[in-house]
Amino acid sequence: MRFSALRILKEGLTGNTGWGPLWRTPEPKASYDAIIIGGGGHGLSTAYYLAKNHGLTNIAVIEKGYLGGGNVGRNTTIVRANYMLPGNSEFYSHSLKLWEGMEADLNFNAMHSQRGIINLFHSDGQRDAYARRGNAMINQGDDAILLDTQGCRKLLPYLDYDQTRFPIYGGLYHKRGGTARHDAVAWGYARGADQLGVDLIQQCEVTGFLIENGVCKGVQTTRGDIRAPKVGMVVAGRSGQVAEMAGFRLPVESHVLQAFVTEGLKPCIDHVITYGMGHFYISQSDKGGLVFGGDLDYYPSYAQRGNLPMAEHVVEAGMTLMPMIGKAKMLRSWGGIMDMTPDGSPIIDKSPIEGLYVDAGWCYGGFKAVPASGWCMAHLMATDHSHDVAKRFRLDRFRTGHVIDEESTGSQHNLH
Repeated sequence: MRFSALRILKEGLTGNTGWGPLWRTPEPKASYDAIIIGGGGHGLSTAYYLAKNHGLTNIAVIEKGYLGGGNVGRNTTIVRANYMLPGNSEFYSHSLKLWEGMEADLNFNAMHSQRGIINLFHSDGQRDAYARRGNAMINQGDDAILLDTQGCRKLLPYLDYDQTRFPIYGGLYHKRGGTARHDAVAWGYARGADQLGVDLIQQCEVTGFLIENGVCKGVQTTRGDIRAPKVGMVVAGRSGQVAEMAGFRLPVESHVLQAFVTEGLKPCIDHVITYGMGHFYISQSDKGGLVFGGDLDYYPSYAQRGNLPMAEHVVEAGMTLMPMIGKAKMLRSWGGIMDMTPDGSPIIDKSPIEGLYVDAGWCYGGFKAVPASGWCMAHLMATDHSHDVAKRFRLDRFRTGHVIDEESTGSQHNLH
């Protein structure tokens, strides 16, 4: 089944009776060439690129719930490549390029909207820091424009520029940044992987690993043992728990990050806006809801919900930045489980167990990294070598001290 304007017109005229399921529902086989644990954005993209780029089609994606039911559907949908440090910079630049070709590649509408991101700054020191970041982005081959106060006023006239505590000095404008429909990203990669022969197995929880003489030979699941010479662990905030099943520890802590959405409003916010002093970010969805978020809840948790004090903090920051949203009704909130690393940057590497590979520690960067994470994890699993744009995401950096501290907040998980 291929999507096109002609097909949509035809189905509309014939009662939409010709649409089929987006993917199969197969029973798990006894063995595969590779297994991906985790049916979220990163796991599905890994399976897709293993099949597309490396010709491995005898693959199973194992998901304990339903596809896309984890962090890929629990975020604020932001896509960007405005990183500065070597390691992150080239990786997220590669990811943004993949985002720009994703819909054509998958033949699926992910509602990717390059509406632009503006990071506000509020002091001379912050201006200098964003100027440096913008230069790093340009040197990487991405786009960046440094706006003064008047430049921000022209694009964002509804902000409170004269707030006494944090007046707005300007912003760093990343035009190619934007948003996408998080569910559609998971669905598109699932459909693409299925069409290449990948088995997508839902309601199948991994309960242990088949490890023989220090080598991973497969997984134990609620639907029986499944064997494979290569197993990829791509389980987002559950990374520490799943690694423990295999007998090793990851340098991660799991924290909750909340997101919020209001009732539908007429179009009023054209960009993604981040407010550094209040750690607040906001955009408007295609359905009209204002989607926004803030800081972590700052305590380890596996609950997909957050606490009320952090909700109050986020709303206060939003009101400080743009008082116009004060009368909007907040419909709901949700939480994603973030596996936070000490330096705030991810891990794509071999585990201490031969045949077991790890994709973890995405902190705040998980959604925007979906395409490049899958691309690089697939390359690692297929070749046993790190991809060039992910070669700094090794586990041993925490032992050697070659960390990637993008936010300069030190080596404490809950500060990232």
